[in-house]
Amino acid sequence: MEVLGTLDCLCRLLICTDIRLLASMKEIEEPFESTQIGSSAMAYKRNPMRSERCCSIARHLMSLQNNTLQTAATQWIERTLDDSANRRITLAEAFLSADVILTTLQNITEGVVVYPKVITRHITQELPFMATENIIMAMVKAGGDRQVCHEKIRVLSHEAGAQVKQHGLDNDLVDRVKKDPYFKPILNQLNSLLDASTFIGRCSE
Repeated sequence: MEVLGTLDCLCRLLICTDIRLLASMKEIEEPFESTQIGSSAMAYKRNPMRSERCCSIARHLMSLQNNTLQTAATQWIERTLDDSANRRITLAEAFLSADVILTTLQNITEGVVVYPKVITRHITQELPFMATENIIMAMVKAGGDRQVCHEKIRVLSHEAGAQVKQHGLDNDLVDRVKKDPYFKPILNQLNSLLDASTFIGRCSE
């Protein structure tokens, strides 16, 4: 059980799930060979099949832990040998699964491709929404009423969101804030409040 518990920790890493999600947003890609086929029907596809494989095998490895618990729970007082065949299968599969996960992860990390311009585009679209809390705080420091400011930001944010979702336009929340006389006291602070580097923590390191 202790061995399986240690190997089970490999499966709790979310990196492969994160890679799959980020790949769907075209922010990163796994290594892709020149002759690799992403899909027999859709030739353009570049699926993160290595991460998908890791996630699949990880689920199997996690399930093996439950196998050992059930075996231990059903042993007789003097311990019988009914765990023998189970142990030989479970331990072997666990180590083989862990080996495949680690080997595949190494291949992914050695050749992963990051697309900074796509990331920048996504940040540009979401940053105005992310900065709304900072805008509210700045207004309160300038003497504004928090509830009034919150309501104005809520209305403007929903209007900007509708432009993005219903009409496919760019996020114009910042322009809406600039045009609203209520936010005049902090107009000279907007650029600093929208500094993307203040939202990413230590990612740059």
